[in-house]
Amino acid sequence: MDSSNPPLPPPTDLKATWEFLENGIEHIMNRLEEGLSYKRYMDLYTGIYNYCTSSRMNPGFTSEPLAGPGSNMSNNRGANLMGSDLYQNLQEYLQRHLQVIREGSSNYMDENLLRYYTENWEKYTTASAYLHHVFRYLNRHWVKREIDEGRKTVYDVYTLTLVSWRDNMFMHVERNVMDAVLALIERQRNGERVETKLVKSVVDSFVALGLDDTDSTKPTLDIYKKHFEEPFVKASEIYYRTESEKYVSENSVTDYMKKAEARLAEEEDRVKLYLHQSTHKQLINTCELVLVKNHEDIMVDEFQNLLNYDKMEDLNRMYTLLSRSSGLEPLRECFEQHVRKSGSTAIEKVSKEISENIDKEPRIYVDALLEVHKKYNDMVTKAFKGEAGFVASLDKACREFVNRNTVCKTSTSKSPELLARFCDSLLRKSSKNPEEGDLEDVLNNVMTVFKYVEDKDVFQKFYSKMLAKRLVHSTSASEDAESSMISKLKEACGFEYTSKLQRMFTDMGLSKDLNDQFKERTSGETDNGVDFSVLVLGTASWPLSPSTTSFNIPEEVEKTFQRFKLFYQNKHSGRKLNWLFHLSKGELKTNYCKGAKTGYTFQVSTYQMGILLQYNKDISYTFDDLRQSTDLVAETLSSQLGILVKAKVLNLKEEPDKPSRYELNMDFKSKKVRIQLNVPIKSEQKIEVEETHRTIDEDRKLLMQAAIVRIMKTRKKLKHVHLVEEVISQLSNRFTPKVQEIKKCIDILIEKEYIEREEGQRDSLSYVA
Repeated sequence: MDSSNPPLPPPTDLKATWEFLENGIEHIMNRLEEGLSYKRYMDLYTGIYNYCTSSRMNPGFTSEPLAGPGSNMSNNRGANLMGSDLYQNLQEYLQRHLQVIREGSSNYMDENLLRYYTENWEKYTTASAYLHHVFRYLNRHWVKREIDEGRKTVYDVYTLTLVSWRDNMFMHVERNVMDAVLALIERQRNGERVETKLVKSVVDSFVALGLDDTDSTKPTLDIYKKHFEEPFVKASEIYYRTESEKYVSENSVTDYMKKAEARLAEEEDRVKLYLHQSTHKQLINTCELVLVKNHEDIMVDEFQNLLNYDKMEDLNRMYTLLSRSSGLEPLRECFEQHVRKSGSTAIEKVSKEISENIDKEPRIYVDALLEVHKKYNDMVTKAFKGEAGFVASLDKACREFVNRNTVCKTSTSKSPELLARFCDSLLRKSSKNPEEGDLEDVLNNVMTVFKYVEDKDVFQKFYSKMLAKRLVHSTSASEDAESSMISKLKEACGFEYTSKLQRMFTDMGLSKDLNDQFKERTSGETDNGVDFSVLVLGTASWPLSPSTTSFNIPEEVEKTFQRFKLFYQNKHSGRKLNWLFHLSKGELKTNYCKGAKTGYTFQVSTYQMGILLQYNKDISYTFDDLRQSTDLVAETLSSQLGILVKAKVLNLKEEPDKPSRYELNMDFKSKKVRIQLNVPIKSEQKIEVEETHRTIDEDRKLLMQAAIVRIMKTRKKLKHVHLVEEVISQLSNRFTPKVQEIKKCIDILIEKEYIEREEGQRDSLSYVA
């Protein structure tokens, strides 16, 4: 018989059975690389089966034929399963086997010890898997029964091999092994190339040895955490504390940040490479504490310097590092102050240019604001990853320098006024305006500034006045652009904010239809060469002020004028037309000039038309003559005559002791055929701006009163201070009400008996139903 396959022992002879099994176990544990034949495997399995089902304890039992390892043997219910002796002998064998391995480890140190440990671990666990299969029958029956009965010291065979390694090998060598592992990792941190698979194998063994004492089927990380993770994290903390303190003392802050960033990345990779994932949080937290939190102050101190020189890459690095330690708040505060200062400085730089270029003032101002915003918005996006806190800091800073800067010293309403004028320059016909595609981008930029404007009611008032002029004078560059801008304002402030603006466009469409109907109605009637059209606009929607002077309509257009009035009154009985001659305009064709073959066309205001048409009767008038014939007030007549004299359409003749006369210049010459005489008068523009601000103040008082009544009607009773807070809250999206103005409005409403003070409580108000 082959000596490598000894005969099966008698099933009732424990000594013979164990000698038989021990021989096979020895082969598995020490010579597995030579291979294990299937027959040898089956003989070992059968020897265990025969002993466990022997009839020594139950003589009346007749065993059934042996089946293979996969067979179901649960029918042998009469068997008094034997297994305790085999389990005990196996446990003792493993102790002896591991003692030999342990003693052999004393011959090795450092990296050689790790190689010895990992080689034996891998060999041992491979052999253990074979043993587990060989002892399957014992596991399925005797071991299972013992575990079911609550014996905590009995394990399945594979678990037994791990427990034996833990108690007889690991606990004796773990300190030396761990010292070797830490030394190897430190060498790697110092830049040496090391055999990382050694660390990986040690880590895997520490993890595998984690067994729940109350339930051996449940793995734990207790061994790994206590014997590997804790000393590893502690060693990492000591290593990086020493390195960082030394590096900071010898290098710049920016260089240190690069070093810290690289070290943190290395530790992230280290976890992926050979550590258990559960170590990630504690390791990274410890590294962040040592590398970032402990050096937070020097980084915060360097932040301003990086901002001053726009060091985008270093700013991003600092943000990334400090976001790990929740140290961003000082950066946000510093960033806000820096942006605020940069914005104010930018406006100061262009303030002189603004004062010298009044016509370009809005564009210069808005461009300066946008340039600062774009620069720091890009910084927030790229360097600070669009983090909400930095976005809020940018918004606070922009709101501050947009509303309170050198240009706004006299009034916080200056920003919205200039922004509205900038919009007007964009949306008015001009060769300098951007193309349609570019215009949309510029309008989006306008909305960026608009977002920060506090007095949005001021912008609305100026914008609506300028829109009205563009529509009335047909100077709007594009209806699509106008609609786009209104849509943006609607999206930002709601329907109520833009309802009147949209109504203006509706009125323009209705006026066009009305003119078409009028021309169709009067197509056969004589009109003395007058081409007449009119805009009928709703008083409630259009911010147009009435004329400040009376005016006699020239007889050349009087007939057509009366004809339209009659047409409109027949169509809309009960409506009253208020004529705004100061906003009207016309064209006069001339044929009196000697130097022009075809004559000139004068583009004039209605008042200029009334003046010039007088010269169909005579070529020279005094100021009083023209005042009597036109019925214009002296101030208006004087300003209009000044324009005509400056354009040399009229000549001013002054003689001693005689009234000055305005004579028609028969020698008038111009390179242009169409001459624009209807130009704005700066004094009138200034008066209009002042009037607009006055109406804004009146509107604000009405808005505050309406808000107070609305709040009190809902709440019935309210403390004075709470009412003030709610009014500010409700109106803050339009403007920031002043507390003193709110108090005045409360007093007005008390006088009007909308609200009253409660008796005995001067600080409480109640609604008067």
